[in-house]
Amino acid sequence: MTSAKILVVEDEAIVAKDLQNRLINFGYAVPAIASSGEEAINKAVEIYPDLVLMDIKLKGLMDGIEAALEIHKYLDIPVIYLSAYADDKTLERVKITEPFSYLLKPFKERELKTNIEITLNKHSLERQLKVNKKWLDALLKSIGDGVIASDLQELVTFMNPVAENLTGWKQEEAYGRSLSEVFNIANADTHNSIESPIIKVLKDGIIVNLPAETILITRESEEIPIDDSAAPIKDDRDNITGAVLVFRDITERKRAIEARQRQIEQEQLVVKWEEINQLKNDFLNLVSHELRSPLSNMKLMIQMIQLSTGTEEAQRYLELMEAECDRELGLINDLLDLQRLESSSYPVITPDALILQQWLNWLIKPFQIRVQQHQQSLQLNLPSNLPPLFSDGISLERILVELINNACKYTPAGGEIILSVSHNSLETPAKTIITTSNSAEIPATELPRIFDKFYRIPNADIWNQGGSGLGLPIVQKLVEQLQGNIQVESGNGWTTFTVTLTDLL
Repeated sequence: MTSAKILVVEDEAIVAKDLQNRLINFGYAVPAIASSGEEAINKAVEIYPDLVLMDIKLKGLMDGIEAALEIHKYLDIPVIYLSAYADDKTLERVKITEPFSYLLKPFKERELKTNIEITLNKHSLERQLKVNKKWLDALLKSIGDGVIASDLQELVTFMNPVAENLTGWKQEEAYGRSLSEVFNIANADTHNSIESPIIKVLKDGIIVNLPAETILITRESEEIPIDDSAAPIKDDRDNITGAVLVFRDITERKRAIEARQRQIEQEQLVVKWEEINQLKNDFLNLVSHELRSPLSNMKLMIQMIQLSTGTEEAQRYLELMEAECDRELGLINDLLDLQRLESSSYPVITPDALILQQWLNWLIKPFQIRVQQHQQSLQLNLPSNLPPLFSDGISLERILVELINNACKYTPAGGEIILSVSHNSLETPAKTIITTSNSAEIPATELPRIFDKFYRIPNADIWNQGGSGLGLPIVQKLVEQLQGNIQVESGNGWTTFTVTLTDLL
């Protein structure tokens, strides 16, 4: 890793200069040298190096160990100590900071370079492991199904929060217990116990589904109708090392099926519109659960396979499968959001003071790489004296992300996308006006229908862009919920969406 940046912290100027020259000869960059603990902290925050070479004895009130502790509070940077001291007290203090290496002066050049290379490589691997662990933890915690894993002895090794809520067992309490004790299942009609599907999975190495009409008996003896499947966990040599159980509460599904049956019966009668609308909502809930849960499970399994797959062809097909899952999940979520907005059951808005200068820069940051890849430009125009906007940040974020995403999709290569904000304090109430403009034109005949559900501009596929025709209707409903309005204009090679908002106080 010869391009790594290294911060040298050494209070002896000659020694520091010598270290800098050696490191540069190795091929590293040394953008700064610090001679005190306070300066080391400031330089680390300023340049964010890949590694710090830290002398323990420094000028000032703070030594190298104290400086390393402060750096670790804010930055994930490995530290190698360089010191002529190796007494027990110093070593005990050093251990607290979890250094990657400790070199006693004087040291050889090869020894220094070897320790740096090992440290950089080890830190890179540890950082990737942390990212993978956080990603997997977040994924398992965010899915809507319960997940329980066991070892070869059918002892519980993992439970996600949904599994904890459904069974009544906390992971720390269930860990090491028999899965049959934690996951107690029976037939809903006879209440006879059902053998854990994990037993068959570990014996035969196959995926096993629960029989119909299965109930989970919780720790508090409550009965929950469930649906589930169990699958083996295998290592690189295809040896079974455990099993994973994925299950879900299907109470809502049963209620939705019953609601659907009522709908069929009531369709033969003259009923009130409110009753029909409620039945429609129940049916949409059924559809969302039946489609979204399997897709979420598929996406989880695809991503877990991607971590271990070996061939480029397999990886390509997994990526295609994941993209299809994302597309279907997006469609289902858009349908549900639009339905909630139309039925006034969308989450209540929570106004907050949005500092648009900071908030919008954060919002467009993920789009910058995308527009560069498509040879587009994304420009943000903000006045210097823009006051805070009191509005719901979650709803406004979705509005602008949808508008910018559409602009990115339909703007040709070399085109421009502009996000502008203005404030009119002379009107009562004062208005904040946000516009997105892009160098792609919508035919004038299509503008009146642009916010219709499922409507897509004819021949839009010439841009090779898919879409459900639900994004702009959702945007319009969200703008209305924020007590604002949205307008669209197109001509002279440009399309502009204008969102006008007032403070929600």
